[in-house]
Amino acid sequence: MKLTKNQIDKLNIELTMNIEAADYAEIEKKKLNDCRRRADFKGFRKGNVPMSLVQRVYGPQVLADSINEVIGNGLQKFIDDEKLNILGEPLSSENQKEVEWKSGNDFEFVFDLGLRPEINVDVVAEDEIPHYSITVSAKEKADMAENLKKYYEEKKDGEPKSDEEIEKEVAERLKDNYKQESEWRLSKDICNFYVQKAAVELPEAFLKRWLLHANEKVNAEQLEQEFPAFLEDFKWQLVRNSLMKKFELQITADDIKDAAKAYVTYQYAMYGLGNLPEDMISEAVNNVLHDQSQVDRLAEQVEDQKVLEKIKGIASLKSKKISSEKFRELK
Repeated sequence: MKLTKNQIDKLNIELTMNIEAADYAEIEKKKLNDCRRRADFKGFRKGNVPMSLVQRVYGPQVLADSINEVIGNGLQKFIDDEKLNILGEPLSSENQKEVEWKSGNDFEFVFDLGLRPEINVDVVAEDEIPHYSITVSAKEKADMAENLKKYYEEKKDGEPKSDEEIEKEVAERLKDNYKQESEWRLSKDICNFYVQKAAVELPEAFLKRWLLHANEKVNAEQLEQEFPAFLEDFKWQLVRNSLMKKFELQITADDIKDAAKAYVTYQYAMYGLGNLPEDMISEAVNNVLHDQSQVDRLAEQVEDQKVLEKIKGIASLKSKKISSEKFRELK
């Protein structure tokens, strides 16, 4: 087998694989013999079916399986030998010529490989990131107070609230709401800052093809709409993973369990269920921990929290006052 590497650019490789008959002949022979041993054809004892019949019935599939095995081994060896850190998996190239699937033929296959970029970014005190302190307008306070008054007037049970109590509730609600929004914005700005600082580049055309290949339910139109958001998130993942290693941060089983408990408690609270028995919480947490997709999602959240907290302790967070109207206009 002959491999020819064409380095398109620093993030894209085109690999041509020339496979001769000798490269797959023994694999094909072994697979056909296995088929013959298992074949159960009327008129023949099991294991004594003529090879010509086995070849006619199973030959095309056996040839394809044999070639795919050679391809798989060849690609993996190439990736290992070249010490490549690839994105997704190799894809059949758009330059692939039509193949005549006939035993004894030589074959040529062309693959595209997308490479992960090398991420190397430092976090230093000179890095300045805005941390917004949101001021609320009198109109916003008045509007919320009016809505709360209507709510409490329409509420049949409970004592009516005074204007002073409503004003206090408004102040607390707005303070909590904007504190959460400010922290969300800080996290977003931190992610954007270090993605830009790392100057993350990706093989975008390859990524689009791979995402379509890997997600049968996603069509090209959907992908075009969702790709910018995916790209933004994926770039941060790469930076975050790099910083996890640089800061020598680890995720423990207790971290995941704590995150699962926080998630479960939040979900119950959304339905107005608080102060639930500990055994009920524990059962729900256990269910979450037995769902690998949930565990993976929680692990990403924990990684985010650990890296963001580390960054907040090093970078310069510049307090910046901003009105709620201007805050909403931020992109």
